[in-house]
Amino acid sequence: MLKIVTRALNAVLPSRCPLTGEIVESPGLLSAQAIQALDFIEKPFCKSCGVPFRFVYAQDDIHHDMECASCAARKPSFDRARAALVYDQESRKIILAFKHGDHIHMTSSLVPLLRKACEEMAAECDVILPVPLHWLRMVKRRYNQAALLATGLGHDVQKPVLLEALERTRYTTTQGHKNVKDRKANVRGAFRVSKKFIKDLKGKKVLLVDDVLTTGATVEACATALYAIGVARVDVVTLARTVKASDNV
Repeated sequence: MLKIVTRALNAVLPSRCPLTGEIVESPGLLSAQAIQALDFIEKPFCKSCGVPFRFVYAQDDIHHDMECASCAARKPSFDRARAALVYDQESRKIILAFKHGDHIHMTSSLVPLLRKACEEMAAECDVILPVPLHWLRMVKRRYNQAALLATGLGHDVQKPVLLEALERTRYTTTQGHKNVKDRKANVRGAFRVSKKFIKDLKGKKVLLVDDVLTTGATVEACATALYAIGVARVDVVTLARTVKASDNV
């Protein structure tokens, strides 16, 4: 019955791209115009944090085991991070619509981007976890965008997803407009592994899912909590990541 009603509504009110307003085949799909405007991250990129190297190499000089200056100076607490998109004006529109605009039907369009960015890590992981929301923020937002992405990714790559394995131990203010030092302080000690999942995770390779990677403070705090209970590896995948001009030299 629900399918019949949905088809009837789509016939009367055709689905539209949440960004461009163009008619698309089904709710949540991005139009070709929207996809063409996105800046996809391709090799070469840092083997640790996944930041793209945008300077031009001669083909013979491209090495896929390079590290950026930041990772060479200080290894992140996670093992590897990958992202599908550069976080810019266009990808920001998509993520804000998905994260705050109740466009949860966009999950079907975003998960394939996520999967492409983490094919190797997804194949190697034992379990997928989302970065959790504090329950107060969950009440306000009504859904966790990282959990939606993790669930969709787990279904696609046929890996188990533990939505409640990681917990926020305290409410943290938003990371926006904070500098690197303040971001780290804001989330330090803010995550823990639920006691009922410790045995399930010990010795496992974890793939952690979030929407955006900026300084990496949040996912590093999550990784620290996971390593504390004995996981073997923590990799990270996000829809987008910030790229500074200094990352490209």
